[in-house]
Amino acid sequence: MKRSISIVVVLTAIAAAAGAGSAWSGEIVIGLQCDRTGPTQIVGNIVCPAYHDYVKLINANGGIGGHTIRVMEVDHQYKVTLGVESYQRFKAAGAVLIGLYGTPQTQALTSDLIKDKIPGTSPGFGTAAAADGQKYPYLFPMAASYWSQAAGAVEFVRQELGGSLDGKKIAYVYYDNPAGREGLPVLRALSESEGFELREFAVPAPGLEMSAQVRDIARRYRADYVISHLFGRAPSVQLKEFNRAGYPLDKVVSFVWGASEADIAAAGGWDAAEGYNGISFAGVGPDYPVLGEIAELYRAKGDEPPEVMKYTVFYNRGVLMAGLHLEAITNAVEANGGGSDVTGTQVKAGFETIENFTLGGLVPPLRITPIDHEGGGLVRVFQVKGGKWIPRTDWYQGYRDTVLELLAEEG
Repeated sequence: MKRSISIVVVLTAIAAAAGAGSAWSGEIVIGLQCDRTGPTQIVGNIVCPAYHDYVKLINANGGIGGHTIRVMEVDHQYKVTLGVESYQRFKAAGAVLIGLYGTPQTQALTSDLIKDKIPGTSPGFGTAAAADGQKYPYLFPMAASYWSQAAGAVEFVRQELGGSLDGKKIAYVYYDNPAGREGLPVLRALSESEGFELREFAVPAPGLEMSAQVRDIARRYRADYVISHLFGRAPSVQLKEFNRAGYPLDKVVSFVWGASEADIAAAGGWDAAEGYNGISFAGVGPDYPVLGEIAELYRAKGDEPPEVMKYTVFYNRGVLMAGLHLEAITNAVEANGGGSDVTGTQVKAGFETIENFTLGGLVPPLRITPIDHEGGGLVRVFQVKGGKWIPRTDWYQGYRDTVLELLAEEG
């Protein structure tokens, strides 16, 4: 963030010297998909406000090179048809970057991004194979994909079970849609190479009934560990069901969209989630400088910081998304000599020159290249302990060789 603001200051000064009324006053448009009213609104109603808050912070500091960033948001309700319609609206408005939302929507729009030369981002969701920037030139996961999350979960379980998975029984409980199934190739490959038994438990949409699956995991299969990939309202149902079945939550590790303060609140509070483990690709908690700057922005206007800032798991990811978007645009504006006619192709190149981006420690040092659009696939595990999330690990990569081998086999 410090780097971004320093560039803003320099370019704003150049703009002032160029004189009022020049091209420096133009807007740069970003299209942002969100789910505010659909099945994953528990995520969207926190991630999307956070995104807007970070953009407000940058605009309050002069924008990017004197350009105001305008975010055009559409609530697609997690429906593919509305997601495709929103993309057309964004394109018509001149958006140079699209913040995608949802794996089905990402898969539906990937070819359009390439055809129209507009970069789209899918942090922590979407098509895992998009980590390969040569095969998916305009799609940027920007954070650990579902393949990297699956590999990270298995590595965490291996450490938890004493360093070996040979002969162990692992259950994979997942939302039965394209997103939920996305982690299966990695889990199946690692089951063979690491010698553990993998049993898969699909939960039909909308994920509000899984008592049979949980009883099977806890009482018949007797899993040594559970890897979970649920989202929307399903994670809170999962917590209740595992508690009801007497299965210890410290033997459960969730992918990134199933372990947040909102899920815990819906499950009955912190006591109901004690021991639960969650993977994250952004820091959790309020102790990051950028969050303090956003809070101060509100106070400077006589307002209290919004309630959603307390839901740090999802809020911090929204800030991360916006931070990476504006870093790419800053790189594009700088490469374009500060002009207002930034294109999607230039923003794509802006993403591919992001290096050691940490947003003040909110994320691990990311390096995005024309080959690696994922940024290394780093994850960190947090655990519910004493009414808050505490870090269980540092940032790490799980079975990176396996993930890269699978990427090489794609397409």
